[in-house]
Amino acid sequence: MAEATDAGAGAEAPVAALDFRILGPLEVLDAGKRPLALGGRKQRAVLGVLLLERGRVVPTEVLIDRLWGEEPPPTAVTSLQNTISRLRKLLGPDRLITKPPGYALSVEMDELDLARYERIVEEARDLKPEPRGALLRDALALWRGPPLADFGYEAWARGEIGRLEEVRWSLLEDRIDADLDLGRQSELVGELESLVGEHPLRERLRGQLMLALYRCGRQAEALEAYQEARRVLVEELGIEPSAPLQELSRSILRQEGGLDPVAASAPLAGHFRELLDALAAGRLVVVLGAGANDDKQPGRDGIPSAVDDVAAYLAQQFDCQPARLAQISQYVAVTRGSGPLYDELHSFYDAEFEPGRAHRLVARLPAVLRERGAPQLLVVTTNYDLALERALLDEGEEFDVVSYLAVGPHRGRFVHVAPDGQARVIEVANEYGELAPDRRTVVLKVHGQVDRRPEREWESFVVSEDDYIDYLAQTDLASLVPVTLTARLRRSHFLFLGYPPHEWNFRVFLHRVWGGQKVSYRSWAVEPRPDALEREFWRHVDVDLLDVPLDRYIEELERRATAAEEASA
Repeated sequence: MAEATDAGAGAEAPVAALDFRILGPLEVLDAGKRPLALGGRKQRAVLGVLLLERGRVVPTEVLIDRLWGEEPPPTAVTSLQNTISRLRKLLGPDRLITKPPGYALSVEMDELDLARYERIVEEARDLKPEPRGALLRDALALWRGPPLADFGYEAWARGEIGRLEEVRWSLLEDRIDADLDLGRQSELVGELESLVGEHPLRERLRGQLMLALYRCGRQAEALEAYQEARRVLVEELGIEPSAPLQELSRSILRQEGGLDPVAASAPLAGHFRELLDALAAGRLVVVLGAGANDDKQPGRDGIPSAVDDVAAYLAQQFDCQPARLAQISQYVAVTRGSGPLYDELHSFYDAEFEPGRAHRLVARLPAVLRERGAPQLLVVTTNYDLALERALLDEGEEFDVVSYLAVGPHRGRFVHVAPDGQARVIEVANEYGELAPDRRTVVLKVHGQVDRRPEREWESFVVSEDDYIDYLAQTDLASLVPVTLTARLRRSHFLFLGYPPHEWNFRVFLHRVWGGQKVSYRSWAVEPRPDALEREFWRHVDVDLLDVPLDRYIEELERRATAAEEASA
């Protein structure tokens, strides 16, 4: 039988718009939203297989195997060709393409409900709870039941049906998280009880029910919900609840504040006004963490391309198991010595790392402050690289660097490197008068830094577990830095950019600055989509949490700082 070939031959006619649906029973609607008669089971199955591949060529052998299994009839190839021919007549000649070794279905992204669903979910990912929840509801509305519901017993479809069902449930749980963030727990309890009854082994649903009950003032019922979850898991699977679910039950028992509904964030406009006032008064300390290094770096000589890949780099260089940076550094220092460790750290950081947007913003602020006659900026960082310094140099700014020394004869002290490159160890902090932070930017590097000069005299890294222990054992950080900087640290607002609180070395830094005390001036941390434990951490240290993507926050702050500069000109 002669078979139609590629539909590209001859003059191309416009392809009629169709709506392909697999998030439920298989359907195809025409432009008038009328369902097409898709024919018999084999014809529908061919269409379903081709839709799952979404434009990719499916070999003839694969189609035959999925339609007839391991023992196809002798007429399988002819039967498949007849099926393809009928589908072409139904869908249009340009839809179904013959391309060796098989066939492909041409479908635009907006014509397939699964593709529309995936696009909506991606758009929702970084939004605030209310718009995120609204978009997730739109995505869920595309589902008309179990995916490919009319092929539930077909071997070729079962794997994909299971995957899509899991995706659907995960999306539903994401939507419930958004509603919990908005304080809608009373509306959720009934829905969650029904969902848990339908899927009793889904621990995330169990945890959401426990949290909703607790926030409704039903602590006893929340704990009972945990005990019921434990009973079901032990009886059905012979396992205990997961660590997160156990921790949630303990948090409910302790009535931890981080479990309470999160109050609506204060309008960002008011926050920026307060922040810029603190900046103009010389009472803002910007704290840059590893998350500020948001740009990839050009790979060179086998060195990883991302700034925060140093742990993976060390594991590769010393042929050890991947782990956190402090653990790997401790292993290398003990087994190979601190010399080889420092050599490899130097190799990693001795590069022209491209500054991120946070670095660029900070580097432009000195000119804004100078124009307004305001004191200059104090920037604190635990990073070892020179990305911030490069950004300041690119802006033509002079600056001082005050860096911690973790090794050598001056271990436990800070060194001051002036703009001309001259370095002095700060022996007596209260008597050191060579810094003028009101007149020139100061970069305080509390965990050391790379020294790119050949001597590497002032290179130091608080990086291994022993380094952090020694660092904590020293006296209070404020007694080691010049009094002019101590005054700023004690009487300033703090803005944390790129600091994930789950990193324990960051908590070491906070302990060195404040000990067990909370901050004295209102301070802020920018962290998108924090979890309950991260919210509790920032609340514990009395820092306001701004749930907003870092790049969006920086863009808005830069815009407002520029507007303030123009207004004062």
